[in-house]
Amino acid sequence: MLACAIDVSNLDEGHNYPMAKQAKSTKKPSPSKQSKSPSGEQLLEYYRQMLLIRRFEEKAGQLYGMGLIGGFCHLYIGQEAVVIGMMAAAEEQDSLITSYRDHGHMLAAGMDPKGVMAELTGRSGGYSKGKGGSMHMFSREKNFYGGHGIVGAQVALGTGLAFAHKYRSDNGVNQAYFGDGAANQGQVYESFNMAALWSLPVVYVIENNRYGMGTAVDRASAMTEFHKRGDAHGIPGKQVNGMDVVEVREAADMALEHCRSGKGPFILDMETYRYRGHSMSDPAKYRSKDEVSKVRKESDPIDTLRERIIAAKAADEATLKDIDREVKAVVTEAAEFAQTSPEPDASELYTDILLEA
Repeated sequence: MLACAIDVSNLDEGHNYPMAKQAKSTKKPSPSKQSKSPSGEQLLEYYRQMLLIRRFEEKAGQLYGMGLIGGFCHLYIGQEAVVIGMMAAAEEQDSLITSYRDHGHMLAAGMDPKGVMAELTGRSGGYSKGKGGSMHMFSREKNFYGGHGIVGAQVALGTGLAFAHKYRSDNGVNQAYFGDGAANQGQVYESFNMAALWSLPVVYVIENNRYGMGTAVDRASAMTEFHKRGDAHGIPGKQVNGMDVVEVREAADMALEHCRSGKGPFILDMETYRYRGHSMSDPAKYRSKDEVSKVRKESDPIDTLRERIIAAKAADEATLKDIDREVKAVVTEAAEFAQTSPEPDASELYTDILLEA
């Protein structure tokens, strides 16, 4: 029987993106070496990284509207605190896998904005050489294993990555992200069973943004307490305010330490919210503008963090505005790079499609 797979072994090699410093990973030393309360410096780094995702996604939306991004494009605006809080607790050997709403995860993993934006626009300077697009780009260097377009498929793959961590004894943990809609897929529970049976180091991060495509979570799920979805398999879970990056970080420390100490998988139910439609083609008429405005006003993760920073006197408004200007400059340069990078040569149709092993 022949096996055919996409060869992603060298897709991010050969690109030397100048903006790597601004896009540095949020991965930190082991949680045991971290103080429970984040320092002012840490809060500012969370702010910078969350703002980078927000501004990047806003620019991606603009490029999509200009016809420079084709296919589907799912924006992460509103959910920034989840992945930044999680990755702040990660270690270098940890791996990450997620769904099609993946640009924020790429940036949080330390992938360069230039390479990500170039991939979105289908250019050869992209992480998958312009052949993966929004939903399918990878970076082995950053232990980022996609972006996956099939709903729930990444959960089984993330469980496999966790098996690899255990097999290699590298003390790594996989973070497998999926949404409330994907939480009802059958392969999710098959993965739970395998992870619990073999005590695999995987944190299942359920990004409950309240809507699976256009269906409210309580109309699609008989039981919406997603942190309890592992009860039948003996997998512990915790519900987290996914709009508060500090609370996310604390939960991440606990969950990752649980997995790293050999106790098996853990489920984090992140209650968050997406401001845009399911994808750029979704007008989101299934919810009111008042609902979205209310969440923005009362729970926006970036505004909440800004208030915390100012209250802690970690920075003043002028400093935060400077950070915003710096981030906008990074995103502008990424967009310019993407638009000037050449399209893939026609010969690339026949590369990276078969891996012989």
